[in-house]
Amino acid sequence: MRSIRMPALLLGCALLAPLSTPAAAAAAPFQLTDLRRIVSLGEPQIAPDGRRIAVIVSTPDWKTDKSVQRIDLVDVASGARRALTAPREQLSAPRWSPDGTRLAFLAMDAASKQVQLFVLPMDGGEAQRITATTHGVDAYRWSPDGSRLAFVTADEPANAAAIKAHDDAFQVTDNNFLVRAALTPSQLWLVPASGGSASRLTEGSFSLQTDQQDPPPEPIWSADGKRIAFTRFPGPYWGPSFHSVIDAVDAAGGTPRTLVPAEGSTDLQFAPQGGDYAFLRPRGGDQNNGNAVYVSAHGKTTDATAALAHNVNAYAWLPGGQGLLLAGDLGTRSVLWQQPLAGPARRLDLGDVEAGAELSVARTGALAFIGTTASHPGELYVMASVNAKPRRLTDVNAFVDGLTLGRSEPFQWQGPDGFAEDGVLTWPVGYRSGQKYPLVLVIHGGPEAASTLKFSPLPQLLAAAGFVVFQPNYRGSTNLGDAYQHAIFRDTGEGPGKDVMAGLAAVEKLPGIDAQRVAVSGWSYGGYMTTWLTGHYQNWKAAVSGAALTDWVMDYTVAYYQTGDTYFFGGSPWVAKYRDIWRQQSPISYAQNVTAPTLIMGDVGDPNVPLLNSYEWYHALRDNGVPVEFWAYPVDTHFPKDIVRTTDVYRRWVGWISAHL
Repeated sequence: MRSIRMPALLLGCALLAPLSTPAAAAAAPFQLTDLRRIVSLGEPQIAPDGRRIAVIVSTPDWKTDKSVQRIDLVDVASGARRALTAPREQLSAPRWSPDGTRLAFLAMDAASKQVQLFVLPMDGGEAQRITATTHGVDAYRWSPDGSRLAFVTADEPANAAAIKAHDDAFQVTDNNFLVRAALTPSQLWLVPASGGSASRLTEGSFSLQTDQQDPPPEPIWSADGKRIAFTRFPGPYWGPSFHSVIDAVDAAGGTPRTLVPAEGSTDLQFAPQGGDYAFLRPRGGDQNNGNAVYVSAHGKTTDATAALAHNVNAYAWLPGGQGLLLAGDLGTRSVLWQQPLAGPARRLDLGDVEAGAELSVARTGALAFIGTTASHPGELYVMASVNAKPRRLTDVNAFVDGLTLGRSEPFQWQGPDGFAEDGVLTWPVGYRSGQKYPLVLVIHGGPEAASTLKFSPLPQLLAAAGFVVFQPNYRGSTNLGDAYQHAIFRDTGEGPGKDVMAGLAAVEKLPGIDAQRVAVSGWSYGGYMTTWLTGHYQNWKAAVSGAALTDWVMDYTVAYYQTGDTYFFGGSPWVAKYRDIWRQQSPISYAQNVTAPTLIMGDVGDPNVPLLNSYEWYHALRDNGVPVEFWAYPVDTHFPKDIVRTTDVYRRWVGWISAHL
């Protein structure tokens, strides 16, 4: 295993806390109104010749509470940027044709009221809609010769006429409890790039997409254009999606054949030349491990990332097919690696830039990604090669550079069970030596995720309000290797809780920390950790529990996870062999121990962590005399995606902690 390189900030060493200066004091801190000014960039796609990059630009509109989306074209040499499309709704997946003369994308079509596939000529003219599917297009890919596109769309229900007449009862199988109609499988189709009639390539009860797969796996053409590979899920529901395999079908038609039979495989990509291919799969097929990149060459499949033994968020082939570009979290950094097909990976030198997982590589070897720093939101970056330094091409969030931000830095401590652990500390705006500051824990979700040094609005809002912010990583996080990630198996609450508390003890020994004023907070699994910690430790002055899983048994029963939850414990809670541990690791079992004033928030239609969890927590706390408020948002997401509700979440979050600390 490669050693983790990061600025050493170990327990017991001196801490260089940020000092305020007259210039910094004069600038305004990051505030709630600044949220609506942040422009988001996404899905960068570098042209095959490496000279231009298409990128989706999303600008929040406070009045309409929508994001105004368009595709911009950025010149790599000069950084000049121009709008390539007019604003469109549900814009996604820009993809260059192989010769770079056209750009395809997905967007809402006003006529069909569905997301359809469009093709835009780069020499001028309007984008042409080339699909008219009843249920919209989920994903697509160009053929190598640019003449066709393979796309994925859901089938019509077999009983469509009966459904229209309200004869619409459906069988419950793997769906979550919020589903109101049976889903149909998504299948593979072909359409000419110039438009025309689409032809079906696959059919059956299996599906190329599930109700919660985001982003959807794309169909992938072989380099010679003769076959198309796709991820085959057992059906349209996410629950059994862990049993996915990879099939391939002849582009001319025929019966699909299984290309990768190992369950859990997805995201296949053919090498630029020849028949080699790579795919993602949890290392060794163990869902509690990180994703590995497997490469199949000359009839042999190997884990190309075995020496890394670390979760890979995304990957792409490098030109010539001699290696891979990997993205992942390493300690408190979001990094890129160059991975040869045999041997250890080499970390790229990104300076202070944190790399996003949306990677795009040109035939020239140039690569594009969205990067952030600790003090600046996402911008478009380009590298001439894997040996070059990243160069920033956009400045869409320049206003942030004029604000005073809390300084963020890595923090390390020795955790339980021999783990060396880490997290991120953000110091209050205007920090002064000798003064004591209250501390707020903001715990990441997942749990298969990590807190890194990327720019994050919530910690900056808390820092502006005068708090030290601690974002601890914990076992199950993806940033410290497979052993650390796997350690959450059958230990979803107690072990991670001890990790967080060990980090808290280390932070509390630092100068400037008021250990008598500490709050804990988080969303999703961060909400789960918040409820677990408040039920097991009584040193909290306040808590914010967002979209928290509080009852594992209920979550398994009504959420879309189902099989996913069983991998944490080894089997179903309704089987005697596994029953007790599900209850033992559920925060609701310890709700009577909570004393911290708690703010609960969540979305009414959340299929990920159903709001039933929060209802249980609310009544348990209220009935035991704990000060508690519960606010629900009338949307069907796991976290509100619109700017107005997002701002309200953060306003309540910071306000609750400020009132109680």
